[in-house]
Amino acid sequence: MKKNSLKFEVWKYLILFSLFILAFLWFFQVIFLNSYYEWVKTKELKQVAYTLKKNKDSDNLEQIIDNLSYNKSVCIELTDALGNRLTGSSIISRGCLSENKYNATYKTDFILSNKKRQTYEITNPRFHNKTLSFAVKMKSNLYAFINTSLDPMDSTTEILKNQLFYVTILVLALSFLSAYFISKRISSPIVKINNNAKKLAKGEYRKEFYVDDNIEEINELVTTLNYARGELSKTEELRRDLMANVSHDLKTPLTMIKAYAEMTKDLNPNKQKRNMNMDIITEEVDRLTILVNDILELSKIQSEVEQLKLENFDLTALIHNILKRYDIIKQKENYCFIFNQQQPVFVNADRKKIEQVIYNLINNAINYTGKDKKVTICLELEGQYVTVKIIDTGNGIHKEDIPYIWDKYYKSNKKHKRNVIGTGLGLSIVKNILKQHQFEYGVESNKNKGSTFYFMIPIGKN
Repeated sequence: MKKNSLKFEVWKYLILFSLFILAFLWFFQVIFLNSYYEWVKTKELKQVAYTLKKNKDSDNLEQIIDNLSYNKSVCIELTDALGNRLTGSSIISRGCLSENKYNATYKTDFILSNKKRQTYEITNPRFHNKTLSFAVKMKSNLYAFINTSLDPMDSTTEILKNQLFYVTILVLALSFLSAYFISKRISSPIVKINNNAKKLAKGEYRKEFYVDDNIEEINELVTTLNYARGELSKTEELRRDLMANVSHDLKTPLTMIKAYAEMTKDLNPNKQKRNMNMDIITEEVDRLTILVNDILELSKIQSEVEQLKLENFDLTALIHNILKRYDIIKQKENYCFIFNQQQPVFVNADRKKIEQVIYNLINNAINYTGKDKKVTICLELEGQYVTVKIIDTGNGIHKEDIPYIWDKYYKSNKKHKRNVIGTGLGLSIVKNILKQHQFEYGVESNKNKGSTFYFMIPIGKN
């Protein structure tokens, strides 16, 4: 096992835990055994004293004393205030103190001290054993002295030492083995996940993370990594598509510019044809300029370099101004734009950014509308918001493709088609601008019935 590996750390802490338990056992079963034994005996004497005090006026007091003496292995003696024996247990045990000068002294000392209770440790001269005595004042003229033998614990301690020695060896051996297998059981799935993660880092996105494990956290990690793998796979696919599509968009105008430039270089005497060639070159250069500007604009929006400049403006007038840009397309391509709103609608947003959003959504509708070449723009006022809708009559969008249409150059059929207008980055720019504004947006689409792109803007002041 590697020193800093998860397996080693788990193994180490399990061994340390086992050593702690063993140390705890040695500490309390051997070192503190005598103290614990005396504490238990003292507690028993106090319980006997409580029972005697409770039954001090009982007619069966002598019987109660004998029962307690037999069941608890104690010797009980009741005396008056002068230390004279009134009654006591009839059973003689190692806990019973013989009457001698010292024993009489400790009783007298307790009676004269006027204390309610006191514990004494006395050597019994009869059996030469250590005796624990608990003295308690029952009432003004009645005292109880309860004695029990403290048997030597040396032999018991020695037995426990021998037993704990073998238990320690056995527990340590079992701990080493169990800790090893437990650490291996915990670390094994993580090692597998780590190996797959290394492959993922190298771009192997097809390898799915799978671990047959009952540990919830590991299963959650596998689920998260599989999600990340899927997202990285999509990102990589989009990156390849983006490179291919941008290359395509750059290659086409560059090829045309080169071809028409060579034709123009031949000094074609036909002035009209030469001018037409120059117009095509100009159009393709303009297309390249728009593409580069869109890429720069998208990069700028995503990096949040520019701050929003919120203002109140007339949305109706803005849309009418945008539609004037499409007069050439209406004449050349017979596109139809429907926008019947005439009443001013004032909103609060960044005018320049919203203009770009509407322009890009109309471009998208132009590229995907149906054979009727119809694009509809409408405004719907709802409470404090106005909803802008751009509607086309195209083939619609598959439900599974809807979450991805806002990505750069995403196309469901993966076949890049030269747009009628725009660069293919429009929806991605729209998404980032609306997210920057924190406006709600989305798309509704039905197969063969077209699509409706929408977003909501708060109404401003006139």
